[in-house]
Formats: sequence, C-alpha cells, structure tokens
Amino acid sequence: MTDLRVLVIADNLLARAGLSALLAEQPAVRVVGQVAAGNALMDDIDVYRPDVLIWDFGWEPRSALERLAEVVDELESDILPPLLILLPDDDHAPETAALLRSARVGGLLLRDSNPDQLGAALATVGHGLLVFDPALAVLPSTDLLPEPLVGQLTAREQEVLQLLAEGLPNKIIAQRLGISDHTVKFHVNAIMGKLNAQSRTEAVVRATRLGLIML
Repeated sequence: MTDLRVLVIADNLLARAGLSALLAEQPAVRVVGQVAAGNALMDDIDVYRPDVLIWDFGWEPRSALERLAEVVDELESDILPPLLILLPDDDHAPETAALLRSARVGGLLLRDSNPDQLGAALATVGHGLLVFDPALAVLPSTDLLPEPLVGQLTAREQEVLQLLAEGLPNKIIAQRLGISDHTVKFHVNAIMGKLNAQSRTEAVVRATRLGLIML
C-alpha cells in the first residue's frame, strides 16, 4: 500500500514539529513537509504535492480560519487537497465546516485527538469523505457527502462494525478492542460516513446487505 502523503500546516513551529512527530508513528502515513499558513502556502502545496493537508488552527483559530477562506477561494475544489482541520474547541466549528463543505471534502478534529484518531481521520479524509469529531457540535449535511466507499473500511473499522452488529454499546466495544470510548465513537462515525448511513442500525443493515458482516 502506498503511504499517504501528508503536509502539516501550522503557524507555530513547535506545533508543526509535535504534530509531525505524532504522525510519523502512524503506519501508511508519510509527512512530506511542515509549513506555515502564510502567503507561500499555495506554492508549498504545489511543491510537496500532498494527498492530504492537516492544518492545526492553534489556540486562537480566527486568523487561520480567515486564511482557510482565502485558500478555498484561490484554489478550485478539484485542485485543493483534502483538508483535516484541528480545532481547540467547538467555537469556530460551524464556520470551518461550512468552508470545508464548499471544498466538498474535509474533516474537523479537536487538537487533543490521539495519534490513532489522527491516523484514522487522515485515511478517511484521503478517501474523499467528511469526518467530524463527535465532540464537536457539527453534523455534516447528507447531501454533501460523497459516494460511499464501502470497500475501503479499515481493519479496525471492520472490527468495530462486527461488534456493532452484535448490538454492543461503545463502552463494551472499547473494552473488547482495548481502545477508548472516544476512539470507538470516531470509528463509528467513519463507518456511517463510508456506508452513507444515518444511524448505527442503518450502518449494520447496509453492511449486512453488502455482505460485509454476518449476523
């Protein structure tokens, strides 16, 4: 499998370095560059040719949000690589989500997401799907979701899906798989997005019809 080429964007040097170090531990992820969100960002995207951009908005996201609006205006949606945005809280989540939707692809996570969540989100966004942290008060509009990519469930998502089919709650799934409740929620959201399902039950029904799981 070809590694996902990721360009790390953050105005703070330490934030760029720290995020790059976390991503370096993830399988199938290769950080191709670390850049600031300044005027040279368009050139940086052209030089590094990433598959996905991960943009840390920092603790004061207003200026980064304004810069994102400029980027979306300057680049056509079919040229702009998929964007994964890291936010400190949900204060600016609706505005950011609206911009991501205008680019037709992207995702939002909290800055304190763990490395596994970051890796899973990058893979999902890289497939052209919308990803939203369940802790953020943002729900993607279903008419903006791309076509589901049911053949691209990760191994972990397949495990979670099978346990969902058994009717297990998130807490028990987390215990079974040795991961946190929050990570389970993230995987469930990713599964629902890929199956274009509006609920856990609908995801299980669709997966069963597609032969992805056995009840």
